[in-house]
Amino acid sequence: MVYLTSWDDFVERSVQLFRTSPEKTRYAMKYRHSEGKLILKVTDDKECLKFKTDQAQDAKKMEKLNNIFFTLMARGPETDITEVTGKEQTESHPSRKGRGRKQ
Repeated sequence: MVYLTSWDDFVERSVQLFRTSPEKTRYAMKYRHSEGKLILKVTDDKECLKFKTDQAQDAKKMEKLNNIFFTLMARGPETDITEVTGKEQTESHPSRKGRGRKQ
């Protein structure tokens, strides 16, 4: 059982673990209100990865991880997850010139 301290490392290794054995990998989360801690766990019975946090802003990160796992489980382990993670933007927004109403 390994507690990872870096969120990015936890996400990368858990996605890699799911892709190597998608039928055996499980993802669990536990929130302890008395301690204010959230524990995320990804395991395939051979390797166990855990991440523990007490920061409220990590709830959004957990939501993104849920979306990644939902995408991988629904579309298959070879799915490109860049659209879910938002790390790579394919389209840039054109800059607006001027101010005021468009006529």
